[in-house]
Amino acid sequence: MTDYFNIDFYEDEIRKISNLGLAHLGDAVFELMVRSWLCIHGKCTSRGLHSAAITYVSAPAQAKAVKKLFDMFTEEERDVFRRGRNAHVNSVPQRASLDEYHAATGLEALFGYLYLKGKTDRLNELFAEIMKEQEL
Repeated sequence: MTDYFNIDFYEDEIRKISNLGLAHLGDAVFELMVRSWLCIHGKCTSRGLHSAAITYVSAPAQAKAVKKLFDMFTEEERDVFRRGRNAHVNSVPQRASLDEYHAATGLEALFGYLYLKGKTDRLNELFAEIMKEQEL
């Protein structure tokens, strides 16, 4: 049985997944981390959880996070980010510019990639940097 919470794919297995596939998975990973952070920090009310999560998972917020993190990326992570950023997207949310959406897609692709590689420590390190100024 596959343990979907502790996945450790080989590089050639990950290469079979499209950049948008990585971004799709990374979107879920990032959202789970944000929701967990909100609950851990006492911001998990039934009414406000969704709107609080949107603050962090929106394309503009993720694009801002990329600016903060980019210098921390390894060369491998930069390559994954660039491939995700440059992936062809069919639509852009109304509240995001095309550049913001591409940057967010790149970040999500990186989070998906790191998840599949089993690099949870690195995911936590990057996420902590994003949320650093939000700490209570």
